[in-house]
Amino acid sequence: MKNLLPETTFLTNLYATPADWQRDLFYCVVRAGHLKAGFEHRIQRETYPGHELILCLSGHGWVQVGGKRHEVSPGSLVWVNCHHPHQYGAMAKDPWEVFWVRVEGRQLDRTSQLLDVHAAPVFQQLNTEAAAADFQRAFRYLEGTRPCDAAHVNAAIAAIIAAAFESRLSDPGALQPELPPAVAKSLEKMRLYFHQPIRVVELAQIAGMSESHFSRQFKSAIGTSPIDWLRRERINQAKRRLIESDDPVKEIARQVGYADQFFFSKDFKRMTKLTPTQFREEEKQGK
Repeated sequence: MKNLLPETTFLTNLYATPADWQRDLFYCVVRAGHLKAGFEHRIQRETYPGHELILCLSGHGWVQVGGKRHEVSPGSLVWVNCHHPHQYGAMAKDPWEVFWVRVEGRQLDRTSQLLDVHAAPVFQQLNTEAAAADFQRAFRYLEGTRPCDAAHVNAAIAAIIAAAFESRLSDPGALQPELPPAVAKSLEKMRLYFHQPIRVVELAQIAGMSESHFSRQFKSAIGTSPIDWLRRERINQAKRRLIESDDPVKEIARQVGYADQFFFSKDFKRMTKLTPTQFREEEKQGK
C-alpha cells in the first residue's frame, strides 16, 4: 500500500515472493498487513498487479471503482481488482482499521467477474470473526518457506473467497439461467459422466420425453444440441488435463471419453484452432 501519511500505522506489514510452482498451484499473497488508518488515508492507482481483499475491522472507509463510490462499514469485505482504475481510503471522521492482502492467481479475474465486484465491490453480512481468522492464518504462514506454508495461505484465501460467495451468491441458481428440470438433469449427468459413452436417447429417458422433444427443449434452453454440448465439455476437460498433466494425448483422449485419438484431435482442433500438442506447447510457453 502507498500514499500513507504519518497518521496511518502498520500493526503488521508482510511481503512475499512466491516461487513459480506456488503461482502454478495456489492463490499467492504477495503483500499483506494490518493497519490502523489515519484520517487522510487514501490509495489511488490506474493499475496495479493482483487483487486486494480488505476486511474492515472497525471504523469506516470507502472504495471507488468504475466511477462509483461505495461506503465500507465494520465487518464488510472489500474486493478490488487492481488491474483497473481504483481508489479507496478511510472516512476522515472515523478512519477504518483493516486486515488486507494482495493476491495473485490464474482464476481471480474470472472469480471477480462472477461476483460482479466491478459493480459491487463491498460484501456484507459476513461472519467477521471467521473472516478475520482466515486473514490471520494467511499472515501466519505468508513468510514461511515450506510447501505446506504456501498451501495454508492458499486455503486461507480460498476460505475468504468462499465467504464472499456465501455473502452474494447463496442461491445455487445465481450463476446460471433458470433451466427446465429435464434439461438441468441431463446437464448434470453429462457434467458428471462426460468420460463415459452417453447417447441422446438415454438423456431423453432421464427427462421422460421422446428423443426429438428432448432435443428441441435442450437446444431451446442451451442454444446447441446435447451432443455438441457434450463434445465441448469433453474438450474443455481435455484442455485442463493437457495443462495440468504430462499424460500422452492418446491417454487424455481416453480420459475424456474419446475411444479414437483421431476423432479427439479433430474435435479439439475444430474448437480451439490448435492440435492438442500445439495447445499444450503454447500453454507451457505462457502464450
